[in-house]
Amino acid sequence: MFKKMALALAALTIFMVVPTLAGPATGCNKIKFYGSYTRPSLNVDVLGDGTVMHSYLFQLNLHSDGVATQNWTGFPDYIINGGTGTPWTGSWTCRADGKLVVTVITGSFFPVAGNTYPSAPLNDIELVSHSRTTYLFSVDDANTLTRLQARTRTYGPNDDPTNAAGGQLGNLITDTYTYTRLVATDADLVAP
Repeated sequence: MFKKMALALAALTIFMVVPTLAGPATGCNKIKFYGSYTRPSLNVDVLGDGTVMHSYLFQLNLHSDGVATQNWTGFPDYIINGGTGTPWTGSWTCRADGKLVVTVITGSFFPVAGNTYPSAPLNDIELVSHSRTTYLFSVDDANTLTRLQARTRTYGPNDDPTNAAGGQLGNLITDTYTYTRLVATDADLVAP
């Protein structure tokens, strides 16, 4: 009887220790990752001549219902001279391997002068294209995502950006970027 109880206790101990040895849970199928994440885009040469340097922020929001939105604070900077874009809107899904896939669509607008379109106001912007971008992220921990890959399909202003096989497929980008969760804190409220 004592041997059976000792054997049962040893087996229970092994089952409790093995998950600990496996290391921390990672991946979107193991971690509650949805929330707001940011990635800085520092010291951007806005005009391309070194005279205006700004730092911007990518703001990625992953909602629990599968909706994804991303905004870039550089969009409204110099709209009339540089153009702008809409926030990226789309969805996310979790792959079986724990990687996070995000697909979003945005519109790009470039400046036009009034003499290009006489009926348009002077110094306006017009739709130039839509972009459908798919990102692959690793979910590193509860507060960190790493962008591993990105690829964009570009559609002309008269093309259908909802056609997943349409447009022109761009190159695969493998530059990595870290997105960090924006954590709510009352530290500033209680600071002296």
